[in-house]
Amino acid sequence: MRWLKFSAVGAMGMAVQIAMFAVGVHLLDLHYLLATLLSVETALLHNFAWHVTWTWPANIGPHRRLFDSLLRFQLLTGTISIAGNAGLMWVLVGTARLEPVFANLLCIGACSFLNFAACDRLVFAPLSVAPGSPAPHGNARTGLWK
Repeated sequence: MRWLKFSAVGAMGMAVQIAMFAVGVHLLDLHYLLATLLSVETALLHNFAWHVTWTWPANIGPHRRLFDSLLRFQLLTGTISIAGNAGLMWVLVGTARLEPVFANLLCIGACSFLNFAACDRLVFAPLSVAPGSPAPHGNARTGLWK
């Protein structure tokens, strides 16, 4: 079920990224690599907001601050997404001469599996606690908004 939620958020994030990329390249006349970086970061922030409120709400709570999760998310998925997208765009557009928006779609797909693993295992993984200690995360129903 979590993979389905992650994928739904990813689909929305993909729409955000593609829209931002297309605006950057076609309307603002930005270089495709700069447009890639800006659109990926916009999508990352969009996806983080959805992940903490819908995909992994129970893993954010009083024992795990929102900023700490955002920092881990940026460091892990940000690195995967920004480095992966920029590197692949350089190859697909700069070398293979694919159309930039189509190449951007390919990059998003290529990075999605690594991002899920990073989120599920490292960013939003439940905190371990000593036996008898209270649960380290918020209520799954209310998540972040306790």
